[in-house]
Amino acid sequence: MSLLEQRTKADWQALDSDHYIHPFTDHKDLGEKKSRIIVRAKGVYIYDVDDNEILDAMSGLWCVNAGYGRTELADAASDQLKELPYYNSFFQCANPPSIELAQMLKNITQAHLNRVFYTGSGSESIDTMIRIVRRYWEVMGQPKRTTIIARKNAYHGSTIAGVSLGGMSPMHSQGGPLLPGIEHIEQPYWFESDRSLSQADFGLKMAGLLEERILELGAENVAAFVGEPIQGAGGVIIPPDNYWPEIERICKHYGVLLVNDEVICGFGRLGEWFGSDHFKVKPDLITFAKGVTSGYLPLGGVMVGDKVADVLIEKGGEFNHGFTYSGHPASCAVAIKNIQILQNEKLVERVKNDIGPYMQKKWHALAEHPVVGETRMVGLMGAMELVSSKTSCERFDDKSTAGTVYRDFAVNNGLVMRAVGDTIVTSPPLIISHDEVDELIEKTWKCLDHTQKVMAS
Repeated sequence: MSLLEQRTKADWQALDSDHYIHPFTDHKDLGEKKSRIIVRAKGVYIYDVDDNEILDAMSGLWCVNAGYGRTELADAASDQLKELPYYNSFFQCANPPSIELAQMLKNITQAHLNRVFYTGSGSESIDTMIRIVRRYWEVMGQPKRTTIIARKNAYHGSTIAGVSLGGMSPMHSQGGPLLPGIEHIEQPYWFESDRSLSQADFGLKMAGLLEERILELGAENVAAFVGEPIQGAGGVIIPPDNYWPEIERICKHYGVLLVNDEVICGFGRLGEWFGSDHFKVKPDLITFAKGVTSGYLPLGGVMVGDKVADVLIEKGGEFNHGFTYSGHPASCAVAIKNIQILQNEKLVERVKNDIGPYMQKKWHALAEHPVVGETRMVGLMGAMELVSSKTSCERFDDKSTAGTVYRDFAVNNGLVMRAVGDTIVTSPPLIISHDEVDELIEKTWKCLDHTQKVMAS
């Protein structure tokens, strides 16, 4: 008898309610509604304990890039666990999967990114990046360069460091005090602006805020600027094309390190290996996680550019930072196989040249719906804005209600999408087929019809 068969649905829900504290959850509300128990998955679909089939248009949590049911990933983990289930990377030790993966990561990232520090998650990657950046400036003899600039409404994880660097006010309101030495500037969210500027002019204006803040703080005090190429959890905020090149120019001018948080955008999501490739910038460091294993096992890391790595290695002495599971052999073995799948099946190229353009065309057609004010998408990462008026693009009076109505109706009718306020976001597995995109769009339109009806009542 399998574990699933040992209990009823009601048993699972009761035990969950009694013992399991979920992330980002109102547990009083969950206790009334009860958890949806997910028991299996295949391709782009997940199945609950009642055997309802649900199209997962969020790739789990932005991570199942290669899709569900990949036996080769399970086999890679199993084989490695039988041979060497674990050993640490402390005490001048390493293991073959962690070394092999390091070379693979070097080969798929930009030429100046040749070294990796392994972590267990995106949040740990952000913590590690902060340690690396500040240590770099210490070794460079500029210890006052500790301030890191990020953006409002950015998500960089939920550790104390991740929350501090991120710019989400609901997270900042809990569990303070936060990490000092963090500053925030406005995000390049054109739709939420008054839209009086062209997107190009808006992009330069938003990038210019970084220069203004650097001058306010003094460049001699600023260590780095950190940003997601496209802000994911903030609502898939796609910056104007000229935004990132201008950010890079400003960082270079003032000697500030540029960091791209690629936890969501990496490993093919945007039709390139990384978001920095899409926007044609060369960051000094990138953080990654999620898609590196397609979520099959936890793994994250920081790719460190030669400019920084050479200083730390040649002059920095011992770097007093690390994790028990840094370079975990089973996680690294899965990542190796996952990257091979992305390469052998040309999934990154497929997102750029085939399924990405196909879904983008279908997605943009949703802008014709009466409650949609804007659609946007790069690769297989998109958003649509729910509005009460297409003419003015005004939001509904009761903020977030429309998004909640849409999200709840969607999952109950076989579609997982995410609501960020009244912005609906999507990020399906890279293996999604044309027919499955058609299904996704058809269900999305039905959800929009439902939302329009409820909000009008």
